[in-house]
Amino acid sequence: MTRAGNTTLDVLGAFDEQLIETLTKTTEAEALAALETAHRLHQDRSAWLSVPVRVAVLKRFAVLVSEQAEALAKQAAREGGKPLKDSRVEIARAINGVEVAIAEIPQLHGTEVPMRQTEASAQRVAHTFREPRGVVLAISAFNHPFNLIIHQVVTAIAAGCPVLVKPASSTPLSCRSVLRLLTEAGLPAGWAQLLLTSNEVTEKLVTDRRVSFMTFIGSAKVGWHLRSQLAPGAACALEHGGVAPVIVDPTADLDDALPLLVRGGFYHAGQVCVSVQRIYVHHSIASDFTERFVQAAQALRTGNSLDPETDVGPLIHRDELTRVHAWVQEAVAAGATLLCGGHALGPTTYAPTVLLDPPDSARVSCEEIFGPVVAVYPYRDLDEAIARANAPDVFFQASIFTRDLDTALSASRRLAGMAVLVNDHTAFRVDWMPFGGHRQSGLGAGGIGHTMRDMTLERMVIFRSRAL
Repeated sequence: MTRAGNTTLDVLGAFDEQLIETLTKTTEAEALAALETAHRLHQDRSAWLSVPVRVAVLKRFAVLVSEQAEALAKQAAREGGKPLKDSRVEIARAINGVEVAIAEIPQLHGTEVPMRQTEASAQRVAHTFREPRGVVLAISAFNHPFNLIIHQVVTAIAAGCPVLVKPASSTPLSCRSVLRLLTEAGLPAGWAQLLLTSNEVTEKLVTDRRVSFMTFIGSAKVGWHLRSQLAPGAACALEHGGVAPVIVDPTADLDDALPLLVRGGFYHAGQVCVSVQRIYVHHSIASDFTERFVQAAQALRTGNSLDPETDVGPLIHRDELTRVHAWVQEAVAAGATLLCGGHALGPTTYAPTVLLDPPDSARVSCEEIFGPVVAVYPYRDLDEAIARANAPDVFFQASIFTRDLDTALSASRRLAGMAVLVNDHTAFRVDWMPFGGHRQSGLGAGGIGHTMRDMTLERMVIFRSRAL
């Protein structure tokens, strides 16, 4: 978390709210100068990073991250609040992400375009090729403070684009570490620049014609607004949130499903865009499922993110805790049954909370909670469950637990998520798969290879020769 002044940014620990470091904000003049530097690098084709240089830098970067993995994990856990054991996984995942980006570079190739098929195309041969799109402006989120920067910055470098990155104000230290290690790995000056700008300055950058591509991870309200401000011709990718639904049918293996759903619901205190939020359970097993789910939630250890034994860490700000608690109280007042949790454990920690059957109109049912709260809804008919699961105008990932093949096939086609998982929780992701939302949940398909292709342009060369 942070405390902002006019010219400085105090970075505070998410759990203890103690000062970690005070950083100097980037002024508007400094931000525009950084943009001009990046723009000039792209305009000067002789300055472009060759593929061998990109590969060498990223390979060395991966080594440096591996050597400093524990320190980086502790830094991320302290500033962002993700438990240390999960932050360690995040750093390992980031290293793998760099390896994926390196492997994707050769895939940025073109194809032959058929010619000599008609009289008009005679004596011609054509092929496409891909080249860097231009300056990338990356605006990031707090919940995966190291790995999201990999997805937004390393992909730009791998694609050959200069990149300006504005990290979440709550978690700038992990981003700074990424850029520091890229520099140590040999990345030339100007190719990746850190901006600690205000929202007003950030929006001015978004509107600048020198920005060719914006990658944004954060709230739908902000993302769609920034997209509307982009200069003509600029492209973008948006990753917002969801209200992830899960259906548990009467044939489901509960011994298998329950640990996965508890993990998917309370991982990082529910502060994940695809956290399990709504579980629709067939009425014949609802009582058994709910009892066991509550027991598992109550067994989770909530506390200091730096404690290796902590399962659920803090929310990023105490204001977020206040908001989450208000939503829970609202749901209970509207008829939901509070089965466990529903109270603060500290200034930023909230007890894992399970609600039974809140109204579909309650915010916990139709808006992204982004907190350690899961709602369970008994249902009688699969069609009903699917209709309720699809009702919110946010589609990211959804899942169904069943041992019936026909049910799995039917639900996988009818659930509105951009990815439907069968017998797995909604928060599953690997970094080479397509990942993104639809409607209010986002625009474009993330995943490292997909992002790299979005950051490049496909151009074509046509040769005419009388020898053909």
